[in-house]
Amino acid sequence: MSKVEFGVMLRQQKIDFGEIKEAAQLCDKLGYDSVWFYDHVLGQGIIGIDILEPWTLMSALSTVTERIKLGTMVLCNGFRHPPLLAKMAATLDYISSGRLEFALGAGWFEQEFTTYGYDYPDTVTRIEQLRESAQIIKSMWTEEESTFKGKHFNVNGAICNPKPLQKPFLPLTIGGSGEKYLLRVVAEHADVWNCPASGALEYDNKINALKNHCKDVGRNFENIRISQQTVCVLVNNESELEEKLEKGQRRYGFFGNVGELGIVGTPEQCIEKIKADVERGISKYTIFFSDVMKKETLELFANEVIPEFR
Repeated sequence: MSKVEFGVMLRQQKIDFGEIKEAAQLCDKLGYDSVWFYDHVLGQGIIGIDILEPWTLMSALSTVTERIKLGTMVLCNGFRHPPLLAKMAATLDYISSGRLEFALGAGWFEQEFTTYGYDYPDTVTRIEQLRESAQIIKSMWTEEESTFKGKHFNVNGAICNPKPLQKPFLPLTIGGSGEKYLLRVVAEHADVWNCPASGALEYDNKINALKNHCKDVGRNFENIRISQQTVCVLVNNESELEEKLEKGQRRYGFFGNVGELGIVGTPEQCIEKIKADVERGISKYTIFFSDVMKKETLELFANEVIPEFR
């Protein structure tokens, strides 16, 4: 079985930076492949609470970690002009010694757009903008000068030096599950597709749609890596499961039925679930642990589950 990569979604709202730093350093020490944040500015669930902006946060964490990669699942395309984002990503990859995970999405939280003064066009337009951004960003990472004239964005001889350290360019992850439009952009431009947890129970339909888009655009589906955003409810023994699953459902119920879509149970049960996922093509995870950033849970998963996939 090929190596499976495991990333951890860390908290960034209602929390002190010192706690995030300690959790990231622990994940680095334990052998996780990456730590992740979300790109929201108002908070999730409770609007207006304290929440740290992810790009600044990742930049700070890159200086206090050594090996682990840092990513945002996913960056909102509407928040940052694509050539500037290309430059920001190249810089962070450079200063972190090639440890940036670059993931991009079309954006969906209308209130964040409108309160911050960003335009919030319809879904198809936002995905058109995502397509153009992917083209501009990859061009700036690979060409001496980038010129692009599109429907939504233009650049004229834009320069991005230094280039990212990861070669030939930073792998581009695109997250989202819209079968008609979003997965078309994945087929055209993504190196990695991240299936959001809310789409996990329809995974087979999404994969079939992606394969069809790849066929239409002449892309080899096998060249796209599949990652899964998921919830994990990890217990030492089954007697703990009911209580922890109930708490996990309260925390992450907006994704759907956590017991059905997530990685749930003892280390042995979690291993079997992951093996089944691997058989379906998944080779990367971004995990929301039900007890976020709890040291004992991070250690249990790292010590009992991850070694099975190394």
